[in-house]
Amino acid sequence: MSPSALIDSHCHIVFRNFEDDLDQVSERWRKAGVVSLLHACVEPSEIPSIRALADRFPEMRYSVGVHPLDTKHWDEGTQEILRIAAKNDSRVVAIGELGLDLFRDTNLEKQLSILRPQLDLALELDLPVIIHCRDAAEPMLAELEQRHLEGNCPRGVMHCWGGTVEEMNRFLELGFYISFSGTVTFPKAKEIHSCAIDVPEDCFLVETDCPFLAPVPLRGKRNEPANVEKVALKVAELRNQTFETVAERTTANARRLFALP
Repeated sequence: MSPSALIDSHCHIVFRNFEDDLDQVSERWRKAGVVSLLHACVEPSEIPSIRALADRFPEMRYSVGVHPLDTKHWDEGTQEILRIAAKNDSRVVAIGELGLDLFRDTNLEKQLSILRPQLDLALELDLPVIIHCRDAAEPMLAELEQRHLEGNCPRGVMHCWGGTVEEMNRFLELGFYISFSGTVTFPKAKEIHSCAIDVPEDCFLVETDCPFLAPVPLRGKRNEPANVEKVALKVAELRNQTFETVAERTTANARRLFALP
């Protein structure tokens, strides 16, 4: 493995704003050393298009799931749709992105009602989960800590981390990884900086969450997988480590969590 090999552990390139130049985007991520990328799914109608992208780019793996802000896309048959999609393609390496978002919505019970069957499915299929958690750390921890006590908490990653060190440590105690996005490059993101410094070597990933959250100095522009290099560079600076060390650790961690080649 090249010492600068990187994995973008969370991206969305199925969106329309990638339609016109995706070949150039892929050239840039390969030039930046991105050897693998994990495409997150937000609702079931995306799955055929994401699968087609995985056909096009052999370094891509993907998840299947329903985002907490897409509860309208969940009905009594959705869990089975996700189950079949995951079983029928070995490139499905996670369930998600799932979770709770009380920043943009307040329908906690509805969000929990689609979160729980997805957590159950991950356990059934022995797949990790990709968790979106925004302004919802306490209810998410309550759900996962109860499951941990009962012995039915899946493994997974807290994607696009934006919480406190205390919250991070509670998720770490449950066995979760912490993934840093472009927000770690924002000058005022002091809590995220503290988390990047404190997180154990074997428990963190890097991601873009593109096309969102472009890192400094590209804020406001469309984000893309090549920019995971800028995320890793900032994490290395914060941890007082070399870029090569952070690239090597996060690549190994992502391969371990998602069973990537």
